[in-house]
Amino acid sequence: MCDKIPRQFLEMMAGRFPTLADPTRLEIIHCLMRGGEQSVSQIVEATEQSHPNVSKHLRHLRDAELVARRKEGLQVFYRLDDPLVEKLCKLVCESILEDFESEGGEET
Repeated sequence: MCDKIPRQFLEMMAGRFPTLADPTRLEIIHCLMRGGEQSVSQIVEATEQSHPNVSKHLRHLRDAELVARRKEGLQVFYRLDDPLVEKLCKLVCESILEDFESEGGEET
């Protein structure tokens, strides 16, 4: 029999998954994983997304407490704020890559 998990904890946990279910947000997280703290302009350039689109997704990630922001003059810098996000992304990516390779997939 499993131990009872508090409902509030389950709601917090469930709230993380929709945030991570968007390809643009995953691309931003990947960008921050590879490059560490970056300005919005750097993220826009790396993802090739529009500035308004990146800002919208960064706000969503910040609201979910997955990234933190810091202002320096007119620039805003973002970094991952939850160490489990990187671990989770790496774990899922490794699993998907294994499936992809075992099915004879090719990288695009």
